[in-house]
Amino acid sequence: MPGARISCVRLAINSKFLLANFVFSVIILFTSYRMDSKKIRKSIGRFFGWIGLIFSSLIIKVIPERCVYSFAKNAARLGFIIASKQRKIALESLTIAFEREKSKAQIQQIAKDCFIFMAKSGLEIIFFMDKPKLFKKRVEFVGKENLEAALAKGKGVILVSAHFGNFPLLMACLSLEGYKTAGIMRYMRDVRAEKFFMAKRIKLGIKTIYNQPRRLCVETALKTLRNNELVFIPMDQNFGTGGVFVDFFGKKAATATGPVVLALRTKATIIPSFIVRQKDDRHKIIFEEPLNLEEGKTYQETVAINIQRLTNIIESYIRKYPAEWGWVHRRWKSRPSLKGGV
Repeated sequence: MPGARISCVRLAINSKFLLANFVFSVIILFTSYRMDSKKIRKSIGRFFGWIGLIFSSLIIKVIPERCVYSFAKNAARLGFIIASKQRKIALESLTIAFEREKSKAQIQQIAKDCFIFMAKSGLEIIFFMDKPKLFKKRVEFVGKENLEAALAKGKGVILVSAHFGNFPLLMACLSLEGYKTAGIMRYMRDVRAEKFFMAKRIKLGIKTIYNQPRRLCVETALKTLRNNELVFIPMDQNFGTGGVFVDFFGKKAATATGPVVLALRTKATIIPSFIVRQKDDRHKIIFEEPLNLEEGKTYQETVAINIQRLTNIIESYIRKYPAEWGWVHRRWKSRPSLKGGV
């Protein structure tokens, strides 16, 4: 009898142990499945994005110029329906920026127009970058004297901008005008798409400076500026914990400090520059007056003050032309630590 009792106890313990192992294994498998399924969904999404890019590039080659924009509108309307994640991010971002200023209907319309403008810009890149003489006729420069005066100083020029309007077209036009132009960019998540657009940039003479690895990025940017060339920097995306937190539409946003840091090191001139789409789908490339750096009590304060000033300029353009900005990005994703941020 005692032996039987011991066996029963052992059986109960083993059963509980096996049950616990089974539950633990199920949790691990479920977690792994969710992680793998997330990766699979992303891979599928990028694959279809790539297919869409190839399909669009083939269509663009055979349709006349007058049909490019109507094709873009139809593609954008479809994209607004299908791309639920991007649509959700755009509406959330617009609500953060304009909740107290615009109605839900106005926010919805800006989001739809944003998708249309992004589609137009994408198709313009594919269509016009193989026909440089054609798109040069569709662009007007405003404030070009500010750029010329800055280059005359021989210290290089930092063009601060945003993911606003058809900004790749801005760099392409500058290169075609004879300006040695480089752009600091992130690697695209889809390697195939990155190679596709890299080939376009190389063909147009635009130098790509990738933001990673950081040291190489800084060294290349410094060398480019010291050669009295242009460095284009879009500084409107979430920068995690590596930058400073400044006000953007009344809410703290993590922002890159590169433009000001590079200017302090090289004495290069900072010029805010934007490309704005006109009603007839022509473009104006605007060069604002140079930003003369304000000095703070410390180096960090100097950087923060001037990054805020540049961010204010970017915000003013977005407020004036809200559909021109890429709202499909979580600009306010990173938050300041409890200890506070600049």
